[in-house]
Amino acid sequence: MTNKRAGKMILITGGVRSGKSTFAEKLAEDSGKEVIYLATARVEDEEMRERVSRHQNRRPPSVRTIEEALEPHLVLEKEGTEKRLILIDCLTLLLTNRFLADIDSHGAVREGEDIYAEEKVLEEASERTLDYIKRFTEAAAESPADIVIVTNEVGMGVVPNYPVGRVFRDLSGRANQVIAAEADQVWMVLCGIPQRFK
Repeated sequence: MTNKRAGKMILITGGVRSGKSTFAEKLAEDSGKEVIYLATARVEDEEMRERVSRHQNRRPPSVRTIEEALEPHLVLEKEGTEKRLILIDCLTLLLTNRFLADIDSHGAVREGEDIYAEEKVLEEASERTLDYIKRFTEAAAESPADIVIVTNEVGMGVVPNYPVGRVFRDLSGRANQVIAAEADQVWMVLCGIPQRFK
């Protein structure tokens, strides 16, 4: 991929509650640019509603929020200018949204919180989702805006005991690698302490 951008692309990763979002928000605030918060979360239960509310309450009034759960590349293309920083929080939720929508449209069966699908359906959905992440990465790389992307390191915990979880874990790791390869900076946040790797 050719670097055509005027802005920087920064990837921030880490575990759950590691301080990733707080660090990303501080980078955005310190940039001196107009900040757009590109939220990929879908609010489907009370726990997620509370989580989103906490994130919203942390943001300064000057930050504009745009919600886009499936096609954030369109926001990058429309809103990306040199005077702006676009903070995407988070890539893992974007992967979840696209992957689940894909397997649902190809015959996955849901029983409560459990999801069942054939291995071929899971693998093909994973590849299509990764193809989208490559397209999203191109849009970020070509944007004149600074792009900050928050993601999760999901592969450092317990191996899921169900196929959907294992395929998603692998997809997440692959997607993080795609973006890290193109990013100008890669940070990992551990226990609230950011460390730059690239």
